[in-house]
Amino acid sequence: MRRSHSGGYGYEPVPTTSHNLLEDENEQLEDELQHKIHALKTLSIDIGAEVKYQDKLLRGIDDDFERTSGSLTSSISRVVRMAKASHNYYILYLFLFSIFVFFVLWIILKFK
Repeated sequence: MRRSHSGGYGYEPVPTTSHNLLEDENEQLEDELQHKIHALKTLSIDIGAEVKYQDKLLRGIDDDFERTSGSLTSSISRVVRMAKASHNYYILYLFLFSIFVFFVLWIILKFK
C-alpha cells in the first residue's frame, strides 16, 4: 500500500515574505539581545571596580583599627602600671586639678 501525497502530508515551503519577516524579527531580537549583553557586561565591570574600591577602603579601616587598638592597649597598660605604683596620690592630684579648673571656669563665667 502506498500513501498518497494528496492527503495533506506533503512539504509546503514557507512563503518568502513570511520568511523575510521572521528573519528581520530575529535580527531585531538579536540586536536587542546584544545591547542587553553589552549593558550587563558594563554593569558587571562597574560592580567589580566598586568591589575592589570598597575592599581597599575596608583594608585601610582595618589597618587604622589595628593601630588604634595597639595604641589603646599601650595606654591602658601605662595607666595600670601607674595605678600599681607605690604612692597613690594621683587621685588626690586629679581631684585638686578638677577643682581648680572648675574654680577658674566659675570665675570666668561670673565676671564675664
